This record gives sequence, structure tokens and C-alpha cells, in this order.
Amino acid sequence: MTSIESILQQHIQKAFTALFQKEIEEPKLEKTKPEFEGDFTLVVFPFLRLTGKGPEQSAETIGQYLKENCEEVSDFNVIKGFLNLSIADSFWTNFAATALSRTADFAKGQIGEGKKVMVEYSSPNTNKPLHLGHVRNNLLGYSVARILEYNGYEVIKANLINDRGIHICKSMLAWEKFGNGETPESSSMKGDHLVGKYYVAFDQAYREETKQLMSTGLSEEEAKKQAPLLLEAQELLRKWEAGDEATIATWKKMNQWVYDGFDVSYKRLGVDFDKFYYESDTYLLGKDLVQEGLDKGVFYQKEDGSVWIDLSEYKLDQKLVLRSDGTSVYITQDLGTADQKFEEFGFDQSIYVVGNEQDYHFKVLFKILEKLGRPYAEGMYHLSYGMVDLPSGKMKSREGTVVDADDLMDEMFKTAKEITLELGKTEGLDEADLNSLFESVGMGALKYFLLKVDPAKRILFDPKETIDFQGNTGPFLQYTYARITSLLQNAPSVSVTAWPTSLETQERDLIKNLYAAPQVIEAAGKQYSPALIANYIYDVVKSYNRLYHDLSILKETDDNKKALRLRLSEATRETMKACFTMLGIPVVERM
Repeated sequence: MTSIESILQQHIQKAFTALFQKEIEEPKLEKTKPEFEGDFTLVVFPFLRLTGKGPEQSAETIGQYLKENCEEVSDFNVIKGFLNLSIADSFWTNFAATALSRTADFAKGQIGEGKKVMVEYSSPNTNKPLHLGHVRNNLLGYSVARILEYNGYEVIKANLINDRGIHICKSMLAWEKFGNGETPESSSMKGDHLVGKYYVAFDQAYREETKQLMSTGLSEEEAKKQAPLLLEAQELLRKWEAGDEATIATWKKMNQWVYDGFDVSYKRLGVDFDKFYYESDTYLLGKDLVQEGLDKGVFYQKEDGSVWIDLSEYKLDQKLVLRSDGTSVYITQDLGTADQKFEEFGFDQSIYVVGNEQDYHFKVLFKILEKLGRPYAEGMYHLSYGMVDLPSGKMKSREGTVVDADDLMDEMFKTAKEITLELGKTEGLDEADLNSLFESVGMGALKYFLLKVDPAKRILFDPKETIDFQGNTGPFLQYTYARITSLLQNAPSVSVTAWPTSLETQERDLIKNLYAAPQVIEAAGKQYSPALIANYIYDVVKSYNRLYHDLSILKETDDNKKALRLRLSEATRETMKACFTMLGIPVVERM
């Protein structure tokens, strides 16, 4: 079906030829502002030199031509130099009768057709469980991947796991010293929480040693460097890098505990990955690039042998890429990993979902890749997001410092259960169905709350505020979905003799919202923004609920009107389902 925008643009071009004997390029149309009557607006100021008339007279002349010659334009109004066009009900009815019979297909985008994109997210450390920041990261990365898939891209979901380094060795050393052979099985703890427990134990013991050394007269800085535990952890790291068998065995065993724990959390979050990278495999990558950069004059070497790049002209200062002892830094590893990813997948775009504290790092990384002449550099993108805060005292962390993901998901389940039972929306459900409902409502609330906010913004998250069956919340959307499902299950078969030629305001508003789906999905794909999808579906649901409350559906006596409203109910449900899929929100058939 030809879009209404294309139809209007073609007729506006014809208007200029007929009225002013001038040809114009495809004119730009805007959505009419809510405070004015109309659907689309043409700003005429840029065309005044062609019309030879004032702004209002030009708009009036063009509007009259369109009303007389374009059947899709039912009326118009002029506000200074703004021509507001109202679209005829016949267009919206035809759209509902044709395109909305295949909602799931009509809304799919094509901007990514034939293109491949990698979305890298999660990137946890294997010394502790996933925490609240990881929750936003995972949900954001997964949703962006699904949105891009819906836009026609081939998507690779990647996870670079930070599984080596001094922080890992701290957990290993504490377990060796204080663990007495404790395992996830013997402790009945998830493996990531068990390893996190020993990371905290190391920190507590290290602080105590530091305090004791300071009591002997050492400065805090000296005490921290000389604490026996830290020296042992550093020695453990040297053993790991040297391939010591016993050290490697402990490292593999404890990392596997963490991976098993992560898998449980990932499944509950509803996210997955196509490719895992491990820092233990990639930390030596990039050294060849240093020599390449030196040969090309992109890098320079100081007298101590360290290698740098000067990015002062880009206001990024000077950046170390290789230490004087020949060891690499994070940026070097990331350069090598970027090459490896491209060699393996040949992507058109590569998106890094990482918090905004790394903004500078990625500006430097992308600029270096550009200066090294990497063909994929232009397609690199840092999807930067803000922190998530909790109101003080709302939740306790089992580690005492951050809120971990499992605690948060347990809290969401508990809150969903309390509020759902209070509302009495559980008739006829057995215990298994109830638990499934509480989980779906809790996770839907969590995901929608975190995804409806622009990624760049910081979020204040209160679990109880997210679980409300009214307002801009996940449960409100899920409840509407369940309501429509119930309505359609009880709907009789209705035959249409003729689709209505005029629409009620509520019907028209809903159709217009549904019509916008492809544009919103495309914009979300271009901007990597689940927030556009989340807020769009809330608008759709609001307009549907107005129709549901104001107009009869099942009790409507006119079969043609009833058929239209059932079609709109089905289209709303399918549009919601597609948007839920892109957001990773579980659908609820019954509430």
C-alpha cells in the first residue's frame, strides 16, 4: 500500500506544476502538532520565491488545489505559513482493511536488508555476580539487537567476558585461603555468588592488613602496596600468565562456577548471545597493530620504549598504546579484538553497549581505527547509557556494595506477587500459572521501566513504582494485551458487507497510531533506541483503551462497525506483540 506521505508529496509536486508552472523536489512533510487540526503539515516558507505570493495566500492556494484534486485530503487549514492537511476517513479505513490484516508484516523494516551488525553487550567480570548496571546493559543490548533484526539486519549478539586479571586472582586467592574446598553444591549457592563472596572476603582481609601496616607507621599508599595479600594475588597473576598448571586449574574451575551462575541469570533476564569472546584469549591481541601504527606514522615511540598516539587535534590528548615493558593496555586489546571480530564476521556495523563512564575510551578507540585505515571504522558505534540508581534503603545487596541482578529479579517477583494478589486478578489460576504470571509481570515491569527511558539518561529505579496496572508501566501494557486476547477469544465471526466510510474519533486516532508503526520501528533501528518502541506502544495502548471504553465492540449492532473494531483490536494486539518481542517483554495471555 502506497504511504499517505508519498501520495501527498506527489500531489503537492503536481500542485506546483499546475498552479505556479514550477517543478519542485519531493517536499518534506511534518506531523501536524497536536494543538492544531490536521494530520500532516507542509511548511510553505521555503517555496515563496516560486509561488510569488505571501505565506498565507500560498498555503491557501495549495490547500484548495489538494482538496479538489487529491481524494485523500478531506480538508485543510492555514496557520500563517503552515498548511495543515486532514486525511480522509476513506484512506484510514482502506488502510485498516488491507495493511492491518497483516500487521506483523506491514510494520517490518528494510533499512538493514543485506547488512550485518554486531551488538556487544553484558561484558561481565568473572569475580562477582551480575549487578543492577548489568541489568540495564543486558536489556538494552538485547532489545537493540531485536529491533535491528526487525529492521532486516543480520545480527550477531556478542559478549566479551572479562575473565582474567588481578580482580579474578583476588577471588581465587581468597577461596584458596579461606574456602576449605567450598563449592556451589556444598554451599547451595549460585556459582557467581560463591565466587563473589570470596572477592568480598579478599577485600575485607586486605583492608585489615592495610590497617595493621598503617599502625606500624606506613602511609596508606605504602600499606596498600605492601599488604601480603595483594603481593600474593600479584604472584598468582604472574603464575597464571606463565601457565602454571595448578593456577590454571583453579581459574578454570572457579570461572565455570561463574559461567553456570551467569547462565541462570541470563535465562531469567531473557537475553542470549550468538558469540562469546574471552579476555583470556584476546588480551594479547593488538600488539601487531602497534608496529603497523608505528610504520604508518600513526603512533610514535618515546625514549623509554613506550608507544603513544597524539590525538590532541581531536581534543582527545595523548594516549598510551604500549607500555615501556612491552605489555599492552586495554585500548591495544580492543584494537586487536575489533580486527578479529571483523575478520570473523565482516560486519557493516559494530555497536558497543557500554556505560557512559567509557565515553572517552571509545572516542579514542574509534579514532585510532580510523587513522589506521580500518574499513570498518566508520561503522563503529558506542551506545552509551547512564547509571541506574535505587532510592536509599529500598533494597539490600548481599555484598553490601551493589544490588545484584538476582536480588533485583527476586524483588520484582515478590512485588508483582503482592500487588497482583491485592488486585485479585488471579481467579482460576493454579500455583504454577500464578508463579509464571508473577514472573512475567515482574520482569515486564523491570524491562519496560528501564527501556522506556532514553539510554543516555540516568534512571532512578523503585521496584514498587514499576508495578502498577495503571499508567506508563509494563503491567499496564500486559494487562491491556490480556484484555484484548480475552475479547478476541469471545468475539463472534462477523462478515463485512462494506467497511465504514466514516470513522469515530477514537477509531481514527487508533488507526493513525497503528499506521505509524513502520516509521517508529525504523527510527528506533537508526537511533538504537528501545525507548522509541516503548513509548510508541504506550501511545497505541492509550488510544486503544479510549476506543474500548467509549465505543461498543462485541455489543455493537452494526456488523461492519463491529468488524472494523475487531480488526483494530487484532491489529493492536499484533503490534503490541511485535513491540514486546523487540523489548524482550513477556506477553501475558490472561490476567
